[in-house]
Amino acid sequence: MKKIPALVFFAAVVVPWVFAQYNAAPLYQTPQPYTSNTLPGNAGITVEVRSLYFHVVSDSGSYDAETLLRELELRFEVYNRLFRFNAATLPNPLKVRSISNRAEYDRYVTERLGSTRDGAVYLHYQQAERRELIVNRGSADESRMVPHQAFIQYLRAFVSQPPTWMREGFAIYFNSLKFDKAARELRYEENLSWLETVKNLGANGPSLETVFLADLRGQPEYFQPVSWALVSFFLNAGGNNEYFRTLTESFMLLSDQKSAGENAQSVLDRLLRWTNLDQMAVDYANYINSRRTFAELVDAGQQAYAVKDYVNATSYFQGAVYQKPTHYAPYYYLGLISYENHDFDNAEVYYRTALNYGADVALLNYALGVNAATANRAADAVNYLETAVATDPTRYREKAEAILVRLR
Repeated sequence: MKKIPALVFFAAVVVPWVFAQYNAAPLYQTPQPYTSNTLPGNAGITVEVRSLYFHVVSDSGSYDAETLLRELELRFEVYNRLFRFNAATLPNPLKVRSISNRAEYDRYVTERLGSTRDGAVYLHYQQAERRELIVNRGSADESRMVPHQAFIQYLRAFVSQPPTWMREGFAIYFNSLKFDKAARELRYEENLSWLETVKNLGANGPSLETVFLADLRGQPEYFQPVSWALVSFFLNAGGNNEYFRTLTESFMLLSDQKSAGENAQSVLDRLLRWTNLDQMAVDYANYINSRRTFAELVDAGQQAYAVKDYVNATSYFQGAVYQKPTHYAPYYYLGLISYENHDFDNAEVYYRTALNYGADVALLNYALGVNAATANRAADAVNYLETAVATDPTRYREKAEAILVRLR
């Protein structure tokens, strides 16, 4: 099958920073070199794998330990493309303990925190050798919590007390960086779960200065969603490279020797040297109001398509693809637009992609049949239309037969 046609962004569509990094350069395909050992443990045999940046101890076998190691190495690379910390300064590889038994996981975490945590938790101590990320391997909450806690482990390995808005905002931003265990690759779908909340706050939300200095003044209401929104703004602020540059330069001011409040003040002081905070607040509000959720993009695309505004419809549906690249809906509509533009080859690629991602089988085969018939590919059209009829005769027998009679 042909590849999906290259997607062209229009000005209204924001490219999430992580997705842009994937397009800019592929992630490496193998983990850093590692060593593997088996150790006696309380519950039997424990596997230990080490790489340049990680030390994983697991009770789930060698393959599972190596898979977790690969995931963490890939995450480390994505994080460090942005933060650019000197990995050579790490005193020890980051320790990760994978525990598959829930009772054993609860016991281990409770002994250290006083209560358990679902899925995963990072334990931070003053002594670097005691720090570790604990994962309840195979639990229902693992895929939700590992992205969050893995980022916090990464950040605090270099800066013990980072500004809280930075720690929480980036952790939420990277929550949608998921690991596909079968493919052993990272996949990203932008996390916009807080977008409506932040939009609805409007002028009633906490000021940017209050968020920046939460470690000194206390965390305001809605701190986490606004921290995420602030990070998203810095990374994707409508192509304004000054904000992105200011953010990345502020990372160089973070110190492992400073408190969270001191680091927060250093970042704000650096920002104020180049940025008017009132103007930034205006730009931030404009950015947030310009962002649309996946559902909003699809709805806007449908409305534009209905009035034959195919240029804007394409822009909206492409934005939806970048937010959820494995959802069938935008591909289906991009197929319809390609069909209307007499681009029958690309229409077929989009339709088949929608089908692969779970779209209605009868609907997509009917669309493929109409597309093939219009492109004078009679044999393909017959196959598609007959499949549509066989899948859902009530909806498609009459419509498909009208075309099949002509084709036969």
